[in-house]
Amino acid sequence: MSLADVLAPLQQPLFTVLDTPVGWTEVLGFGSGALCVWLVARRRTANWPVGIANNLFFVLLFTQAGLYADAGLQIVFIALAVYGWWTWTHGGGPGSDGLPVRRTTRTEWTWLLTAGAVGTLALTLLLDRATDSTVPFWDALTTALSLMATYGQCRKRLESWWLWIAADVVYVPLYAYKGLYLTSLLYVGFMMLCAVGLRGWTRDLTGSPRPAGATA
Repeated sequence: MSLADVLAPLQQPLFTVLDTPVGWTEVLGFGSGALCVWLVARRRTANWPVGIANNLFFVLLFTQAGLYADAGLQIVFIALAVYGWWTWTHGGGPGSDGLPVRRTTRTEWTWLLTAGAVGTLALTLLLDRATDSTVPFWDALTTALSLMATYGQCRKRLESWWLWIAADVVYVPLYAYKGLYLTSLLYVGFMMLCAVGLRGWTRDLTGSPRPAGATA
């Protein structure tokens, strides 16, 4: 039995949205993605293994949709998830109780923005010349923004939420344009969860008291 035979059931349509079939891959990506962002907003370490599962579903989904940069991005996300999992549990060093929420430093912003701009340009040229992508710039831009945000998430930098929001603003219409309506809807939900995460991390950073009944 080949890998294609194993993956075939995940590609079978379950229902249609706006005359577009929605398969298991997109449904599972939707569910695991929503759970992952909720766990990040609640600062739960379990977000990392759930996120890895989400990345695997999206590799299949984005490859089918011709979003090659986003598909390749998922592989990078898996590697970053392993790093983030370790830093959240060890605080970036042996013997640490955990990683505190902090602001992005000026030095970090400098190299993040530089790497983001260079990466967007390089990926746009690569996708335009080496693939049949119909959205090379937007695919490249969301890839760069997502990598910047993921780095911040791994290091618990408050501004990572703003980078995720910026990426989601582009993702929503991009996925709708590619016919991935359920995934587009998921990213609307992501933006809402990002606002929740931003508020919670800001509260942790400033030391403001948490509402009654809230958990870490």
